[in-house]
Amino acid sequence: MIFDLSPLTDYMKETLRTFVEIETPTADKAAVDRLGRVIAQELRLLGGNIQMVPNATRGDILIATFGEGEETILLMHHMDTVFPIGTLETMPYYEKGEKIFGPGVLDMKGGIVISLAAVKALVEQKALNKKVVILITSDEEEGSETSQAIIEAEARKAKLVLVMESGLVDGALKTWRKGVGDFFIHVTGRSSHAGGAHQEGINAIEELAHQIISIQKMTDYEKGTTLNVGVIRGGTVSNVVPDHASADIDFRVLVPDEAHRIDRELKALQSVLPGTSIHITGGLNRPPMPFDTRMKQTFEKAEKIALQNGQTILAGGSGGGSDGNFVAPLGIALLDGMGTYGEGLHSEREYIFTKSLPERASLVAALIYHWS
Repeated sequence: MIFDLSPLTDYMKETLRTFVEIETPTADKAAVDRLGRVIAQELRLLGGNIQMVPNATRGDILIATFGEGEETILLMHHMDTVFPIGTLETMPYYEKGEKIFGPGVLDMKGGIVISLAAVKALVEQKALNKKVVILITSDEEEGSETSQAIIEAEARKAKLVLVMESGLVDGALKTWRKGVGDFFIHVTGRSSHAGGAHQEGINAIEELAHQIISIQKMTDYEKGTTLNVGVIRGGTVSNVVPDHASADIDFRVLVPDEAHRIDRELKALQSVLPGTSIHITGGLNRPPMPFDTRMKQTFEKAEKIALQNGQTILAGGSGGGSDGNFVAPLGIALLDGMGTYGEGLHSEREYIFTKSLPERASLVAALIYHWS
C-alpha cells in the first residue's frame, strides 16, 4: 500500500498555524496546558483514546492511543518551545515561497501535525493495522525532568519508536545523537584588599583559570567528546582579591564510555593554589544515541519501506540531544528526526520547508502500516 498525503497539506498548514499561535514556553504551565487541550480535542476527533497525565510543575502530558493489536508504534513529541509569551508580536506565523515561518514550526509543532495527519490518513483509509500511541510531553526544552519516566515507560511497550523532532536541513533522519550533560564548578579562595594586603588573599579566579585549562583538555574530537566552559563568574570589584568563582560546563559524548570518563576525571580534579577548594556538581542529562548495529538495521528497514512508498531517506546525526536519547539505551528500534525539516532552530529565523509536511506524513503512515 502506497501513501501520498499531499491532499492533506492544507489541513496540516491550518493545524500548524493554530498550534503555533498558542505560545508555549516550557515554564508557563497554563500556556502549555492550553495547547494540550487543543491537541487533545483534535486527537479525539480522530478517534483517539485520550489520557492526560497531571503534572504539578510543567504542562500536563498527553497520551493518545489509536487502534489495537500486539504490536505498538510510539510517536514521540513535545509541545513546549524556547520562545517566551509575546514572541508572536515580532515573529508571527507566515508563509513565504516554499517555507513556513514562526516560533516552534521546526521545534517541534510541525512534528505533532505530521503525526496527526498520518493517523488521520490511516484511520480514513481503514489501514490502521496496529496500535499507535502518540506521546506529547511538556518539558523537553528544559531537560524532560518531569517526563523522562513516562517516556521510558511508553517506549518499553513499543516495537518501534519514531521521534518526531525536526530532521536535518536536507531532510536526513537523525540516526545518532550525542549524549548531553552539564557540570558546575565552584571555587573558594580568600578575599583581601588588592592593594594593601594582596599577599594575604587567595584568588579564586586564578584557581578557576587553572581548572578551565584542565577541563578543556578533556575534549577528544576523535571520540566525539567535547567540553565547553561557556559561562564564568567571579569577584565583585577589581580592588578585592576574589574569594569565589564558578563556571558552567557543557559536555557532549558520542561514545557511552566517555560519559563515565568525563565524570570520573572532572570529579578527580584537585586545586592548584594552596588554600583554595573546588566543588563540582552535575552530570549526564541525556545518554548518547549511537549509530550502532540496532540503529543501522532499523534505518535499513525504514529505507526499504520508504522506497516501496516512492521515497528516499537519508541518514545523518546531531550533536544535540532529544528525548530519543532516553530510548536508545532500552534496546528498542528507534528513528529520530522524523518531523519537519528547515533551518533557524530556536531563533527568529526558524522555518520549515512546506513540502516536508506531506512528505514526512506519508513516510510515517507507510512506516506504521508496513512495520512488523
